Order: sequence, then structure tokens, then C-alpha cells
Amino acid sequence: MPSAANSDIDIAARALVLIGAQPITSFSSSSTEALVASNVYEDVVRTALCASRWRFATNQAVLNALTAAPTGRFDTAHQLPSDLLMLHAITINDLNLEYNVYGDKIYSNATANEVVVADYTYRAGEQDFPSYFTLAVEYALAAAFALAIARDEQLATMFEKKAAQLMQQAKTLDSQQQTTRKLVTSRFIAERRS
Repeated sequence: MPSAANSDIDIAARALVLIGAQPITSFSSSSTEALVASNVYEDVVRTALCASRWRFATNQAVLNALTAAPTGRFDTAHQLPSDLLMLHAITINDLNLEYNVYGDKIYSNATANEVVVADYTYRAGEQDFPSYFTLAVEYALAAAFALAIARDEQLATMFEKKAAQLMQQAKTLDSQQQTTRKLVTSRFIAERRS
């Protein structure tokens, strides 16, 4: 009975099968497939994770204030989480805070005693990928493998298009995992009645 792809090797192996190559059982084998997969896999996955604000890869963390203040323009510096891939928001008491990212720190005008919370995307494990995301990643990998292994630009283009379609479907499905926002129509109704 077929099983779900829930590891990096499973996902890479299925992407290789899509282009007609031999599946791998390890990233460290001496095959061309393993060499290409081990060098491309993580970048493709991280890029896919940063492509949207995925519910399964979103986290919040209270940031630690640093004792050294920024050189200019901002009052405080906070350390960003070590597992952060992309920062989405910084808040104090649920209010958005203006900030800039500098390396692995954020600079803002928060005071040292305020609780600063970051909303961010992190590198989720493959076992936590929903099937719609896994499939989109497999096709994105297949596009990369089609160029590097099969050396077939037409095949790569076909997989890129399919990966883009699957990524859009994945974004649509993933966006349904939060409270539906109510459309405020009072402004439109007032304008219509005037």
C-alpha cells in the first residue's frame, strides 16, 4: 500500500520519479541523483516555505531585548528566533510595531520593558507538511531535477508551470485554516445611498 511522503528522502525520491530518474534512499550515496538532490533540496523547500504565510509553518515568539542599543534611528534591538525563515509582524499588545531587520536582529522604538512578539515562518519538518504542500514541493524539485539530471529544458518548464499551479492551490487550501474575515460593507452602503 502506498504511503505519504513524510521525510526529505521520500519527497526527493518522488520528485526524481516524476522526471523518470531513479529514486534515492539516501542523500549521501554516490549517484548523480543523490548528489543533485542533496545540493538542491533544502533551498527549494525553504523557498517554498517563504512563498506564503503557511499556517503549518507559522509561529510566535517573545523576543529578547538586547542590552546594546542600535547606533541610530531606533531605540532598541531584539534578537530574532534562531529558526526564523521570514518575519511577518512584530507586535506589542497586539498592535503592529514599526521595525527594520538587521541581520539576526530587529531594531524598533519599543522600550526595553515592553513585551515584543514576533509572528514568523519557521522551517517546519517534513512530517508536518500537509499533502497539498508536499505535492507542490515535489513538482518544484522535479523542475530543478529536470534541468540538472535530465538536462531537458522543456520538461523543466512543464514542471515549473505545474509547480506554480500546485503552489497556488496549496495557498488557497492553507488560507482556509483561520477565522474567515468579515467584509466591512458599511462604507460601500453609505456611498451607494448618498
